[in-house]
Amino acid sequence: MNPESVRTGERVPHGGDTDPDVLDFSANTNPYTPDGVAAVYERALEGARRYPDDDYPDFRAAAAEFVGCAPERVIPTPGGLAAIRLAMAITLESGDDALVPYPSFGEYAREVGLQGASPQFVPHDEILETEGDILESTALAVVCTPNNPTGEVADADELAAFAARCGEHETTLLVDEAFLGFTDRPSAAGLESDHVIVARSLTKLFGLPGLRAGFAVASGEQRDTLETARRAWSLGTPAASVGAYCLRQDAFVRETRERVARERARMHEALERRFDVVASEAPYLLCNVGDRAVDDVIASARADGVAIRDATTFRGLESHIRVAVKDRAANDRLLAALDVLEADEQSEADGATPNE
Repeated sequence: MNPESVRTGERVPHGGDTDPDVLDFSANTNPYTPDGVAAVYERALEGARRYPDDDYPDFRAAAAEFVGCAPERVIPTPGGLAAIRLAMAITLESGDDALVPYPSFGEYAREVGLQGASPQFVPHDEILETEGDILESTALAVVCTPNNPTGEVADADELAAFAARCGEHETTLLVDEAFLGFTDRPSAAGLESDHVIVARSLTKLFGLPGLRAGFAVASGEQRDTLETARRAWSLGTPAASVGAYCLRQDAFVRETRERVARERARMHEALERRFDVVASEAPYLLCNVGDRAVDDVIASARADGVAIRDATTFRGLESHIRVAVKDRAANDRLLAALDVLEADEQSEADGATPNE
């Protein structure tokens, strides 16, 4: 990182509420974890009395199988954001430019800035069309799929074509797939291009955001550079063991995808009674509250014990909130707090159990 940029940099806002008495819809994490996680963690905790195997063979194998690549292409990292920082650290130099989508994850611009580089903002739904002189002068381009906070997934053919253009101009393409596991879409790891780096997060899909486990996928010289640059013992033993275990829980992943798709469609229909809602393939929905005050909508929901994300902190959004997709009972509490449940649905919600 560039020392002067770090001194003048700032942190950016995120979702997540630490109040245990509040139902948190501001963070997009699975409300469930795979069966057996606690036992795996307990065994790993005993193993933590020694340093972990810095090669992480089991974790690499599980991650590789999950995204469809060779194990040696996997670079273990303590969370998806660590993979993003590592990719930018080996790619950007002070004075470089990086294409950053908006509205999108605020950490992209922050991490670019910490390297002493400059983010060049492009609408998230136009970045795959970028070509020519812009790519020629750009060291790095970022694509988020599904995009956060809008939820659209990048078209696979368009992404592959953009990756090819990036390669022609020697621009590194960083594809953030933090939420792609909630879909059945293929990973960009399948491109196997030397200039493409994929960042993945485990802990959102498997409901363990505090575990901090993720990985990058790369090929050729980029892979070798990432492997050299990553910290020694980059995953703790519990994170590596639980991560490898979770990545092999195919039934859990399948059930999660089905539930999220079903509940997202139901929530979209309900939320449209009051807001403009963006179509999404992610475990969250972006809502335009129109002429209502965002602060008032958030405060009203919180008074009912529900925390939602103020999406005006995303670049380009001025009247939006973002809500996660969880289980049916929790989702109904959110919809009731936002006053979008019909009377019969409200009655069902009042009698729902937490696991419905």
